[in-house]
Amino acid sequence: GYFHIHGDLVVEAQILVDVRSGSLTGSNGADNGSRTGLLAVIRHHEGHKILEVKGLKKTFKLSAKQQKIEKTNEKVKVAVNNLSFTAYRGEVFGLLGPNGAGKTTTLRMLATLIKPDEGDAILDGASVVSAPAEVRSKIGFLSSELRLEEFFTPNYLYDFFSDLHGVPAEEAKARKANYFERFGIDKFAEVKVGNLSTGMKQKVSLVISLVHDPDVIIFDEPTNGLDVLTAKVVTDFLADLKAQGKTIIVSTHIFSLIEKICDRVGIVINGQMVCCDDLETIKQGKSLEDVKAQPFKETTIAAVAGVMEEVMVFFGFCLRMAMHA
Repeated sequence: GYFHIHGDLVVEAQILVDVRSGSLTGSNGADNGSRTGLLAVIRHHEGHKILEVKGLKKTFKLSAKQQKIEKTNEKVKVAVNNLSFTAYRGEVFGLLGPNGAGKTTTLRMLATLIKPDEGDAILDGASVVSAPAEVRSKIGFLSSELRLEEFFTPNYLYDFFSDLHGVPAEEAKARKANYFERFGIDKFAEVKVGNLSTGMKQKVSLVISLVHDPDVIIFDEPTNGLDVLTAKVVTDFLADLKAQGKTIIVSTHIFSLIEKICDRVGIVINGQMVCCDDLETIKQGKSLEDVKAQPFKETTIAAVAGVMEEVMVFFGFCLRMAMHA
């Protein structure tokens, strides 16, 4: 099979395994000499695994009103279905998909905001199911749907969450000064959040999610609703975090954001992972938009075929009724 390692360690090799003898050869023709090196590389890469998502599933009950909106008779909606992927230290992993694909639900399970019905995710040795508090101590989570209390100021909120995470006072002070200056929050430090612009609120939310300097950062649609300039500030900051060795899991439906900052990408449609690989392998010389269009085409064709089948059944029923009239 084809073996490809990504991230800070990149190795490409054609690995041939003889099941009977257990021998392993590389693409350069070497056998035992390459086997030791290749297996060592595999073990080294496994040591860089920081997140392993295994068969996550989440369903939600639908009310009568929701069933009407969804145009379905099903009383349960499957938001995420048997979704798995792995992220490695120091990489940016992107979840790409349309609205309603299950990206936000997936990230909320990883952030321990909601529990999966099935499956688990192991983040730096901690389970989101059995050790949620430990997981929360290791991550920073930001979603455009999470709102800060508008009565308080950025200064107060930053100090509050720093204390909540047990960050030493001097460390918190230095980090706040750095973040506030970088994002221009220092000029609005004592202004109530409710009086800030949308972009400034997002900046404040961003820095507060990082008060404890987490190794794993989970961002759900980080540039959603932002103007072009603010969006660039955020994406540049994500690139800096990557340079610092942070692991970033980001969801978006924006192709350019994925292409700009991600090392690997998983394409999610209807709650399922339809494709997951490094960016260049998925693109294969095409634009990401062209690549992503294919699963949509297949999904659309399947949906249309289903509707046509129902139409033909109904037409046949009407024809039989007319013949017996």
